[in-house]
Amino acid sequence: MDNCTFTHMCVKQTAEGMREGLTHFSGPSRTAVIYSIQPKDPIYIYDPQNLLAGHEPKIKELYIDSDAWREKTAIGYDKKKFSNLIPEKNLELAGLISYGGRSSSVVYQMWFTEHHPDMCSIGPTEMWIEQAVWRLSHDVANEEDLYTGISGNFLKEYATHAVRDYIVEKMNLLIGWDTRMRVYPILEAVLKISRTPEEGSWPKGKLIFVEKQSLSKLQFIAKFPEAERPELENIKHIRKLLQSVENSERKLVADEKTIIGIIKGDSPDFSIAAEFNGSYGFLELNSNKVCSFSDGCFQSTTRKAKLVQVEEALLDSDMDSEDASTLFKIISEIVHNAAKLRHGCAIVVDLNTPPVLISSQSLEHPLDLKKHDELELAKSLSRVDGALHIGADLKLHEFACLLDGHSIPHEYRARGARFNSALRFTAEHENVIVIVVSSDSPVSVMMDGGVLDAKCLLKPSIFAAPMLLQKWADTSDSVYY
Repeated sequence: MDNCTFTHMCVKQTAEGMREGLTHFSGPSRTAVIYSIQPKDPIYIYDPQNLLAGHEPKIKELYIDSDAWREKTAIGYDKKKFSNLIPEKNLELAGLISYGGRSSSVVYQMWFTEHHPDMCSIGPTEMWIEQAVWRLSHDVANEEDLYTGISGNFLKEYATHAVRDYIVEKMNLLIGWDTRMRVYPILEAVLKISRTPEEGSWPKGKLIFVEKQSLSKLQFIAKFPEAERPELENIKHIRKLLQSVENSERKLVADEKTIIGIIKGDSPDFSIAAEFNGSYGFLELNSNKVCSFSDGCFQSTTRKAKLVQVEEALLDSDMDSEDASTLFKIISEIVHNAAKLRHGCAIVVDLNTPPVLISSQSLEHPLDLKKHDELELAKSLSRVDGALHIGADLKLHEFACLLDGHSIPHEYRARGARFNSALRFTAEHENVIVIVVSSDSPVSVMMDGGVLDAKCLLKPSIFAAPMLLQKWADTSDSVYY
């Protein structure tokens, strides 16, 4: 195997491992990389799912029209060195997270992945990409004879490490490098508690972890004697104690080894917090969400319904942009309320004038959803069987609507009556969007008899192998323009 073929193999395995790992962490994800190995080598691209489509002008400007990226290289080439890595910052391309670096074994590399709209924080994903930069430098330096092929598998299982690395980086910036607070035991305890039921119920309440130096600053309403403090490893005991702070402003306080006591009110200047909400929860750093967790895994999602498709459909409509923005906020509040309370509902967003006729429970006067009290009533009415009927005038015209229509070829037999009735209804009415919230499934958005899907399609493309960036640019011109 020649050196170029070996390098391309390292790139592909690293990218695939990272893509699989990020897909579990954030939902369907794509990865791409732009790289050059030796100082005088041409620059290559690997973009197997067209992640960088639409960014061709900027990429050409940075890497083809200019040699500034090459001239910045200050590290001498040495294929046996990889640890002297100089980072390259995010390129700030819309919808993408990017991170790169320069080392003696790989003079330039810049990695990319999706910036999903529902991420608690991009920090762990940046740590993931940083690890990919380091792994590729390491593999290229080792060459074929010492290559283990482990990088892809390592990146596939990197979620907990990415969360830990992000917290440690922030912790060092906030409180200094001399902290003795260990993060791995904290993360392990959080995941174990999250999947430990007590009398058939999943955990609820807040557990915060603080440095020992901060304990004296806290106002405890209950504190355990030092000799009797529950060990963090005693998950069942901690799960029972968590009931003492359930549905309240109280918090359990721990260091990285034991439960110290219970406080109420503000947390200390620095803390790592786990907020348990039953079947899921959130990990926070100083009250800022880092990620969520469920089923024993960390995930990037805010766990709020993704309504990107609704927002795009409203912006593409003939509505005034301000009204479209207000209507989107109204819909989001109703959907998120239904998801939070775990009840199903359906919303008909009718952009026709006058609105279409639907069999329903009508109202003598439509509810003005710009008014707080009337919006709150609409949220409650969404629990009644049938759909809400909201017009482009930002008013609720009817509720308990029965959506009917003729059978269509691409119905989803595995889904319920609410879903398929909505699908049929949109097939027979123009300028109508229907949002279906299921108590146990993702939110579905339908229009014109189909389900709108904002997820990326992970299909192989014509760029499914590393290629010269110049060739990619020339090919992109013929494919996309």
